Amino acid sequence: MALSSMTGFARRHGASGPYAFEWELKSVNAKGFDFRTRLPPGWDDIEPTVRRRSAQALSRGTVYANLTVKRSNAASVVRINEDVLASILKVAGDLSGRIDAVAPSVDGLLSIKGVLEVVEPEADDAEEQAAKAAVAEAFEQALRSLIDMREREGVALGQILSQRMDEIERLARKAEAAPGRRPEAVKARLAEQIAALLETSDRFDQDRLNQEAVLIAARADIREELDRIASHIAQTRELIGGGGPIGRRLDFLAQEFNREVNTCCSKSNDLELTNIGLAMKNVVEQFREQVQNLE
Repeated sequence: MALSSMTGFARRHGASGPYAFEWELKSVNAKGFDFRTRLPPGWDDIEPTVRRRSAQALSRGTVYANLTVKRSNAASVVRINEDVLASILKVAGDLSGRIDAVAPSVDGLLSIKGVLEVVEPEADDAEEQAAKAAVAEAFEQALRSLIDMREREGVALGQILSQRMDEIERLARKAEAAPGRRPEAVKARLAEQIAALLETSDRFDQDRLNQEAVLIAARADIREELDRIASHIAQTRELIGGGGPIGRRLDFLAQEFNREVNTCCSKSNDLELTNIGLAMKNVVEQFREQVQNLE
């Protein structure tokens, strides 16, 4: 199964009998799955179908589905609302006996809101049902196009994430080989610190100082963190290779990468190791940002 982005766009046109329609689908990043529709009046009964199909095909992202429908060859009919007109004429007749006023004109009466009504002709049930079936089929095509676009972007994201893993692995190997983490280098730095302390006071016990030096050296070792980083790299590559909706799992691994790199930086008492840790932290952040786009 291919990787898939959460962003995409698709549009489909169609026609059935006197009806012409268009679907427009757009999906954006989200923590879960959300489907939002905008349908013309009278077409709400297709909403459950398109919602169910979207939920079956997609696992994450907010999807906006907009349907527009136009009916051709159906001239609107203008008619007079007799009840409203009768009420207005009654009021006008009552007022004519009480005030000196000009009798209402025809165009004046027709301009009053509610007197004239624009009525759509009755729809043919068979034509409408056929149109709704065609609209549902067009939605399937639009959804497929949306998925295709998301998968194409997912392939590009997979390549970017693999490159970030290569960079993290390269920096981890560089940290592994850094002269500053060799036992003799750590011992030399500790000796310098201890010598500086001994110069300021003669109350330090040499054996106790040696024990403390061993403990400090053990705490400064980043072997455990480098091993976990290597494990996370292997897991990430396996997930990317397997494909599918792996965004949440990669987001968790991004947090774990960040935790291990932060520990490496906090343990480091060597400038080169610190710089490597900061460079690795920057790559991990780039990895995390790209993962947010993945389904």
